[in-house]
Amino acid sequence: MQVVDPHVHLWDLGQVHLPWLSPASVAYSGDNRLLPRTFTPSELRAGAGDVEVLKVINVEANPQDAVAETRWLQSLADTTGYPQGIVALVDLAQPDAGTALAAHAESTNLRGIRQILNVHSNPLYDYVSRHYMQDTQWRANLRLLARHKLSFDLQIYPSQAPLAAEVIRENPDIPFILNHAGMWVDRTLTGWREWRNGLRLLAALPNVTVKISGLVMFDHLWTIESLRPCVLDAIDAFGVERACFASNFPIDGLHANYAELWHAYADIVASASPQEQRALFVSNAERIYRV
Repeated sequence: MQVVDPHVHLWDLGQVHLPWLSPASVAYSGDNRLLPRTFTPSELRAGAGDVEVLKVINVEANPQDAVAETRWLQSLADTTGYPQGIVALVDLAQPDAGTALAAHAESTNLRGIRQILNVHSNPLYDYVSRHYMQDTQWRANLRLLARHKLSFDLQIYPSQAPLAAEVIRENPDIPFILNHAGMWVDRTLTGWREWRNGLRLLAALPNVTVKISGLVMFDHLWTIESLRPCVLDAIDAFGVERACFASNFPIDGLHANYAELWHAYADIVASASPQEQRALFVSNAERIYRV
């Protein structure tokens, strides 16, 4: 099968420092000590099995030096052809965010920015312990993305969807890509309803799309049947034309191999038309990230 993978994390710890892997520890997503020290296009393709990876979008891996990460990724792209798109990290709460954006924009494959926004009352799931979307400086700098024609990868929990919707309404000229199908973190009936309601709230905004990925971070003993409701609900909310599948490798590789994950997604949408399947696995990601 052919895929365009719009959410991978390429790295070489000898080239770019990732503090969360130095040293690695156990997280809700799995045992990070088992992650490879090097995950480059050659490792990705070597582990892809029968999946033909046509193009990839690299999403920042929370590096110590974000501009250095982008420049390293661009050098990879210049020599290997991968990644075709780069989503870089910029701290939009900083007064010099505009300068950082300009530095990233020197790399021709830059397509977007991600700054992780996940806040949760349980420390196990809390990424940043700060409500960036309430910060006036952050919101002002977010608007700079439109000037550079960049998208924003939105990584939040369902409880943050109402505030995110407010931010998105203020920025109709910025494409937002919801990461990891909205991250259904609270595995209760109430949590499920909050997740579904959040999806539909965001899907009602025309400049939002969704990446269906990262599901096994919360479902380590996953089966096709356990993934099916999340996949189909996300597609139902956004429609086939505004959804795409992604691997979240190597993070999701802690609980699945690459081909196994892609074939699971393919099994879930096997009843879709060939055109719809092509959209979900290839053409939507190409359009969303302009690759």
